[in-house]
Amino acid sequence: MRLPCGQPPQPSRGTWQHGGVTTATHSPLFSRESEGSQIVAPPRDADAVLDGLDPEQREVATALHGPVCVLAGAGTGKTRAITHRIAYGVRAGILPPAGVLAVTFTNRAAGEMRGRLRQLGAGGVQARTFHAAALRQLQFFWPKAVGGELPRLLDRKVQLVAEAAARCRIRLDRNELRDVTSEIEWSKVTQTVPADYPAAVAKSPRDAPRDPAEIGQIYGMYEQLKRERSVIDFEDVLLLTVGILQDRHDIADQIRRQYQHFVVDEYQDVSPLQQRLLDLWLGDRESLCVVGDASQTIYSFTGATPDHLLNFRTRHPNATVVKLIRDYRSTPQVVHLANGLLNQASGRAAEHRLELISQRDPGPEPVCTEYGDEPTEAEGTARRIRDLIAAGVPAGEIAVLYRINAQSEVYEQALADAGVPYQLRGAERFFERQEVREAGAALRGAARFGGNDSLLDDVVELPSQVRAVLSTKGWTTEPPTGSGAVRDRWESLAALVRLAEDFVRAKPTATLADLVAELDERAAAQHAPTVQGVTLASLHAAKGLEWDAVFLVGLTEGMVPITYAKTDEQIEEERRLLYVGVTRARLHLSLSWALSRSPGGRASRRPTRFLNGLRPGSTAPGARDTAAGARSSVERGSAARRRQRGPARCRVCGRTLTDAGEMKLMRCEDCPSDMDEALYERLRDWRAEQAQQLSQPAYCVFTDKTLMAIAEAVPGSAGELAGISGVGRRKLDRFGADVLAICAGEELAVDDEDT
Repeated sequence: MRLPCGQPPQPSRGTWQHGGVTTATHSPLFSRESEGSQIVAPPRDADAVLDGLDPEQREVATALHGPVCVLAGAGTGKTRAITHRIAYGVRAGILPPAGVLAVTFTNRAAGEMRGRLRQLGAGGVQARTFHAAALRQLQFFWPKAVGGELPRLLDRKVQLVAEAAARCRIRLDRNELRDVTSEIEWSKVTQTVPADYPAAVAKSPRDAPRDPAEIGQIYGMYEQLKRERSVIDFEDVLLLTVGILQDRHDIADQIRRQYQHFVVDEYQDVSPLQQRLLDLWLGDRESLCVVGDASQTIYSFTGATPDHLLNFRTRHPNATVVKLIRDYRSTPQVVHLANGLLNQASGRAAEHRLELISQRDPGPEPVCTEYGDEPTEAEGTARRIRDLIAAGVPAGEIAVLYRINAQSEVYEQALADAGVPYQLRGAERFFERQEVREAGAALRGAARFGGNDSLLDDVVELPSQVRAVLSTKGWTTEPPTGSGAVRDRWESLAALVRLAEDFVRAKPTATLADLVAELDERAAAQHAPTVQGVTLASLHAAKGLEWDAVFLVGLTEGMVPITYAKTDEQIEEERRLLYVGVTRARLHLSLSWALSRSPGGRASRRPTRFLNGLRPGSTAPGARDTAAGARSSVERGSAARRRQRGPARCRVCGRTLTDAGEMKLMRCEDCPSDMDEALYERLRDWRAEQAQQLSQPAYCVFTDKTLMAIAEAVPGSAGELAGISGVGRRKLDRFGADVLAICAGEELAVDDEDT
């Protein structure tokens, strides 16, 4: 059987892909960011830890000696591989749990790693961020190495930077203040002192936000103010730890006796300072496992560099290198587009790109949409999201991703107007929300004094107890209508109810006290349950997350790549950023752009160069067209039509059309229709059969608007059918013969090859 997008045939269902590995990554307890998060009983022994791993993951898990480098593509189960590796080593008695330190870059990732290790029976292993691990060591050894108490950690360095600028008689506006603060952070993680900043920035691909000499002056004054007030900042935690370990060999030896084995996740994001700390932790040993993907390096502006990952084999010639390329997250269609993006990349990271192979069944093609202006793009995106939710995709499994946070406002408004709940990624943490804190206090009180609480008199089951307690805080069986603060509060409480339901399924004898303990552990790890709302996030904030449906919006030149990306290296990082966005999607992927900023504006924008050759009607650099371009469906918004043919007008009343749905019909929604109702019903019946055979929602075949347009036009040839918006070359080739036969009143053969 030939599969779409040139993917090789899938293995039979008797193989490991379908026998043990969980290809879908859903977890009802966490925000579906990765698989394996369910609460389950630990494996019975070390060998059972290896059950369900694919051959490459198993190779990672059993490579316990010497340096190991895991090159892991997006969605290939890297966290699964390394946590099973640690657990296998611990359960087999090879790795002492207290002697393992696993480090990553976010509290969420560290919390997830701890949770998985606990489930695998390796709960004694330390999993922390670089900064958290360094801070613990700094707090413990500071009295011995320096004396006295560790200086206070600065909450917000931007305020002190503003004061430093004022001391230097340099005026900074709000944006410049933020940029200068970022420059100071970059200087510190690259171990650049204030006097060397101008020379260092001149040698780097960075563009200083203002005169480098002035920034160096502000940087120096900032450091002076910190010393005067006895405070340290986030970067100082690493710098001071490095300093102590370099100067005090006795302390370095004590830490090396404590930790004999190190695992580093997201190794492509390591800064020179973090690498220096890692070298000091290791000493002359090579008991190190690193995991990363150079194609997901998107934080170079913070000092991150993939060089340490790419040079690992040079530094450790005897290293075991394993590549994970089996993608369990995304469909072949999504993976094909992602591979196409990297096929056009250049530079050193591109030379080490991983060609992913999807392990999932085929899904809908990615959709490219061109809109006339940004509000129309936001409204069109909101309508598509509403359609997905109506088709059964949970709101929490949908994301809208953009390049900069300033783009969120128009999508917040569009989703609110469409009655779709949403949440902003990077906003207040789940366990810090007032309603969650109040709910936790209420559950804790009920667990302690439940015997005297009349609310729980007739309630036995744990989920029922939770519902009863949370009903006093605003939870109801039915959600409130609309969006806003009331809906946000309800969604938070509903997430706790779902967590209780899943918790008792995994642990039938669990009590309310057990659930409270579980909540406390998750709060400490910032490992929140799912809140059911569409996620709005920047592409950078989306790293490490995944959703069933992803809408990548605002994909124009000047935004992706961003206008200040000038050098080849900066442009390639922008390409990788788009690649990260594409690989967040499991099933549905939409890419869109607007030709102007506001309605009536000049249509001067162009879609991002990164989609050249990957979207219909475009050609890749060097005139190399790709199959991905032919396999992506495309729809054009109103501006494209206006640019080519003048204003689109209703064929009934003559009014200028701006709505995408009305553009399909070439008439106003409320104008009289001359549609052949019987033909429309036959087309709907045919579409339902196609959707069932393809295991896709009906709208993936043709939308209702497109079917209405067909029933109104009654095309008699392929050319006439192709002229209807929403058909496109791919759907014409796939469904055209059937549709024309139905329009001609013919009966379709039951075993038609196209079905």
